[in-house]
Amino acid sequence: MKQFFKDFKEFAIRGNVVDMAVGVVIGTAFSKIVSSLVSDIIMPALSLITGRVSLQDLSFTLPTGEGMEPIVLKYGVFLQSVLDFLIIAFSIFVVIKLIGKLRRKKKEEPPETPAPTKEEVLLTEIRDLLAAQKASAITEQKNADNIPVLESDKKES
Repeated sequence: MKQFFKDFKEFAIRGNVVDMAVGVVIGTAFSKIVSSLVSDIIMPALSLITGRVSLQDLSFTLPTGEGMEPIVLKYGVFLQSVLDFLIIAFSIFVVIKLIGKLRRKKKEEPPETPAPTKEEVLLTEIRDLLAAQKASAITEQKNADNIPVLESDKKES
């Protein structure tokens, strides 16, 4: 039983679960924002075109027999839900595209190597001078001994 709770704790604390929980909370808040956008901004603008205040008021009444209540098909509520869905889907699409673009930019940027310090530059110059001096000393020694310079020795210097 202890192992079960330990495994559950590791699972619950794992980054994916926490990220998913944050996503659900943000998604809920985002849904409220989009619903407000649709009902408070888009629908009043759309009412200028349709001549109605809200799509939710659109309905079609089917006649029934005597003594029965008529059947009302509220297709306006359906249209409102479809419009909400399309706006939410489009918004999520745009956000995902932006995140993907930012990730690609981040991957494309090569990591910046810091500029060498003055000490590193000086040490590099000293190293190069010492290597050149060593190469010229070897060449002078071989010339003094009348020893021909081999191709492998030329490559070292």
